[in-house]
Amino acid sequence: MSSVATIKRNNIPPHLEVKGGRPLSGILKVSGAKNSSLALMAAALLTKEKLLIQNVPQLTDIEVMSEILRNLGAKLTKINNSIEINSESIHNVELPYELVNSLRASFFCVGPLLTRLGEAKIPLPGGCNIGARPVDEHINGLKALGAEVEVINDVVKAQVSTKDKRLLGANITLKYPSVGATETILMASCLALGKTTISNPAREPEIQDLAKMLNSMGAKVFGAGTKRITILGVKSLSGTSHCVIPDRIEAGTFLIAAAITRSPLIIGPVIPNHLSAVISKLKECGCSISQHGNHHLKIIPREISGVDITTSPFPGFPTDLQAPFMSLMVTAKGSSKIKERVFEKRMQHVLELNKMGACIYLENNTAYIKGVKELVGSYVEGGDLRSSAAIILACLSAKGNSIFTGLEHLDRGYEKLEEKLTSAGSIISRKFDQLTSHSSFSNKIISKDNIDTQKNAA
Repeated sequence: MSSVATIKRNNIPPHLEVKGGRPLSGILKVSGAKNSSLALMAAALLTKEKLLIQNVPQLTDIEVMSEILRNLGAKLTKINNSIEINSESIHNVELPYELVNSLRASFFCVGPLLTRLGEAKIPLPGGCNIGARPVDEHINGLKALGAEVEVINDVVKAQVSTKDKRLLGANITLKYPSVGATETILMASCLALGKTTISNPAREPEIQDLAKMLNSMGAKVFGAGTKRITILGVKSLSGTSHCVIPDRIEAGTFLIAAAITRSPLIIGPVIPNHLSAVISKLKECGCSISQHGNHHLKIIPREISGVDITTSPFPGFPTDLQAPFMSLMVTAKGSSKIKERVFEKRMQHVLELNKMGACIYLENNTAYIKGVKELVGSYVEGGDLRSSAAIILACLSAKGNSIFTGLEHLDRGYEKLEEKLTSAGSIISRKFDQLTSHSSFSNKIISKDNIDTQKNAA
C-alpha cells in the first residue's frame, strides 16, 4: 500500500518536508473513521457469511488488523476503500504477538472468537504509548458473561466451558465508559444466551456505528449512544453491507488546520453532532462555522483568542483532538489552559511545539499556554498518532521550513494526509532521501520562569 508506506529505504526513514506560512483554500475530504473501521472488521468474525465494509481508510492500522484476521483464517478482498471479509473458515484462536503488539484494537477479536470457537488467546495489546489503557473492564465484562479468563505471562486466555459453548447474558456496569470495553462486551453478547445490559457504556459515535452494523446483521442492540445499552442474544448473525461513518477526529483536525492557518475551508463529509464539543470551542476562540450543503462544514477563522479545554469521554472534548487544539492555542491571542483527563501520557507534543517557539509550561497533565506571534520552522518528531497531527499543523502555520519525522505514527490514522493538504494549497511532501541536518533549526525550550505570568493568568 504505497500511499502509507513507512518502510526505510537505504536505512533512511521517510519524513515530511513542510513549507509553512501558506494559507489553505478549497475542500478537505474526510475519510472513513479509523476507530470505527477496526471494530467493524473484528465484528466480521461473528458471522460465517460475507461482510462488506465500505469507506474504510487506507492506513497501517487497517493493514495490521487485516493481517490479524487473515492469521485467524479469514479471507479478505480489498478494492479501493472497500473490504469484503469472509470468516467462514476461521480456525486459529491465538493471535501473534508481533501483530497485537502494534495495534490495541486487536483485542476486539476476543469476543467474536469466544462466541465462534469457544476460546481465545491474545497477548496484551500495544499501540501508541500514551499511558495506561488496561483491559480490566474488558476482562471483567467477559467474566460476567460466563467466560473463564486468566492472564498468564501477559497473554489473555479465555474460554467458554458451557456445554453449548455459548456465553450467558448478564447485567454489566462499567467503572469507566471505556470505548474498547464497551465494544468488546457488545460484540461478545450479541450471540450470548439471554439479555445483556451495559450500564455506563461509552457513548462515542463509533459505538453507535458498530451497533448499527450488528443490527443489520441480525443482532438486537438497543440504546447505543445512551447511558445504557441492551442486547438480546440471537443464535446467529448474517452477512451485510455497511458504510463506515466519517472520521470525526480527522474532520476536527482539518477544522483546526483551517483555524491555525487562518484560512477559510470547507470540510466534509462530516456528521456535525459528532463534533459538537470541538465546534463549540472553535467558535468560542474566534471561528465562524456553518453548514455547507448536506454533509460539509464551512469554517472562517477570524482573530483567534485563547480558550480553556478539558478532555473527557463523548460528548465532551475528545482526547484525540487535545494535541491538535493545543497547536492552535499556541498561536492564539492571550493565554489558555488545557487539561488532559483521559490519558496520562498524552502531552508528548509539548516539547516539539516549544522547539518551534511555542510558550507552553507543562505541570502534570495540564498545559499552560501563552500565545505567540508566530512559530518558526524546525526539525520535529512525532511521538504518537495525535501528537504527530498536532506537530504537522504547527508546521503548516510556522514561518519557514520544517522537517517532520515519525511517519510510522502519523500513517496509523490519517489517510494520504500530505496529498489532501497539498490539494488545499500547502507545500508538504514525503521524502525518502537524506535528512537535512537540523542544527540550523531553533530548539527553544520553555522553563517555568518563562511562563509563570501566563500560568497565573490562566
